[in-house]
Amino acid sequence: MPKRAIVTDKAAPAGGPYSHAVVAGDTVYLAGAIPALPDGTRVTGTFAEQAHAAFRNLEAVARAAGASLDQAVRVGVYLRDFADFPELNEIYAQYIKGEHLPVRTTLPVPLVGFDIEIDAVLYTGP
Repeated sequence: MPKRAIVTDKAAPAGGPYSHAVVAGDTVYLAGAIPALPDGTRVTGTFAEQAHAAFRNLEAVARAAGASLDQAVRVGVYLRDFADFPELNEIYAQYIKGEHLPVRTTLPVPLVGFDIEIDAVLYTGP
């Protein structure tokens, strides 16, 4: 099964030597998306502003891979401050929808310079 790397100018640039996503068969692995604009400018401000920016990046990468966040089977959310968890849940529901919601792990981590990072695994098969 060949794999295909995805890089798009519609999302914030990767923060290192990695792809935005990798497609392997019917699975799309989305790298962590942070709150930044496609030109690399970091989105600062409220947690909500940062979360929406990170989800927009994740959506853009999913689209570049020919998929959508509705196909998520796993989502990982990393929060600088776990007190943002209730607000995360409200924002999350705006981007991750459907009858069959994915599994999710949410962890507090010592992020530096931003409040949230999100990654996901999508299944595009039948």
